[in-house]
Amino acid sequence: MISFIDTFLEMLAAERAAAANTLSAYKRDLLDFSSFLGTKNPMIIGQDILVDYLSHLRRKLLTPSTLARRISVLRQFYRFATAEGWRSDDPTEIIELPKKEKLIPKTLTEDDVTILIDGAANSPEPEGIRLYAMLETLYSTGLRVSELVSLPMTSLLADSESNTLQTMILIKGKGGQERIVPLNEPAIIALKSYLQIRSYFLAKSGTQGMKWLFPSTSRQGYLTRHRFGQLLKQLAIDTGIDPSKISPHILRHAFATHLLRNGADLLVIQKLLGHADISTTQIYTHVIPDHLTNLVITHHPLSQESLLSQAISLTKSTEKFEK
Repeated sequence: MISFIDTFLEMLAAERAAAANTLSAYKRDLLDFSSFLGTKNPMIIGQDILVDYLSHLRRKLLTPSTLARRISVLRQFYRFATAEGWRSDDPTEIIELPKKEKLIPKTLTEDDVTILIDGAANSPEPEGIRLYAMLETLYSTGLRVSELVSLPMTSLLADSESNTLQTMILIKGKGGQERIVPLNEPAIIALKSYLQIRSYFLAKSGTQGMKWLFPSTSRQGYLTRHRFGQLLKQLAIDTGIDPSKISPHILRHAFATHLLRNGADLLVIQKLLGHADISTTQIYTHVIPDHLTNLVITHHPLSQESLLSQAISLTKSTEKFEK
């Protein structure tokens, strides 16, 4: 089955520009399926085998979201198999995706974020200056952690000679989709400070880190998202915040939630986050329902005062009619 999997993944990379993390997750899921099949040929198995596999997954007590992802991968794999003529039918047609729970994203208060950023800002060490710049950039832009750590120098510098920074940076996100996000003044100040000591990390990474804003000795040449997550957890501990509340993705949620709380348009937040579908962004409306209600009451053309006056007029008209 390995050759089928490799061909399928090559198609995802070439035709759909699937990210490396997506390809890695798909490969793990399909190898798990292959292990379950053993010597059975995936191109001639019947639907009963798939039903057995799903029962096997449920016995492993996978979450609905993980189970849904496994099924989705199998569906895509077998649709590709039928398109390629590897088999004449799609055995996944009978499978229904489990209903996924709508989880409200975890977030942080604005005070929590301020404590974290101030904690990083107080460190005079190169690692602290770097973490401060990364925090300010993440909270300024709402980048995915993979986008943040892999920022190339060319996306940031307007002038490489003077280290002048762009106020808008071009991000290449999921599926190769590009978007432009602004940098606010605190992020620009933090990045300027970091650029003055970037050579400290570049001396360790060597030439493989030259391309990246945050060079590292990792295989990729830039600071890994795992390492950045570890640094955030340690910062939380140092600043007295529960480390279980902190992750790069939660800071991304905080960026969106705080923008929405302060009156930003949901479509603007969608563009900044790089969500392909507005329904993905809409989950943030569940985080602050009372605030949204107040916004509607305050800013809608039919404000509370206007509605009250209309209700009084309607009552008088009704009483007159009844008389």
